[in-house]
Amino acid sequence: MVDIGPTTPESTPYPMHGEAAARLVASGDCRLGIILCGTGQGIMMAANKVRGIRCGVCSDTFSARMIRQHNDANMLSLGARVVGEGLALEIVDAFLSATFEGGRHATRVEMIAALEG
Repeated sequence: MVDIGPTTPESTPYPMHGEAAARLVASGDCRLGIILCGTGQGIMMAANKVRGIRCGVCSDTFSARMIRQHNDANMLSLGARVVGEGLALEIVDAFLSATFEGGRHATRVEMIAALEG
């Protein structure tokens, strides 16, 4: 596990942290990434700007499983102001325990990757 911060509760420039986590995943230094901000949306947008990243915001376990199984997501974003700690842990477990199903989904993931140019 690699923790890229922040290390204090003060407001922080979340795009910087989203990018740092995404670069670790894109480079292969980390297999998967989990990022958080208030809603999960802004940091997810920053992470998705890094080539090779497929990050989704989830606030339920079904979506967390599906982004891994159908979209081969390599990052999960959570909203700290949206989900409570217990649910967040369940979402993380669902994300980490799911695996990409491939098959017809692989073609769609390839189509998404082609959009990166």
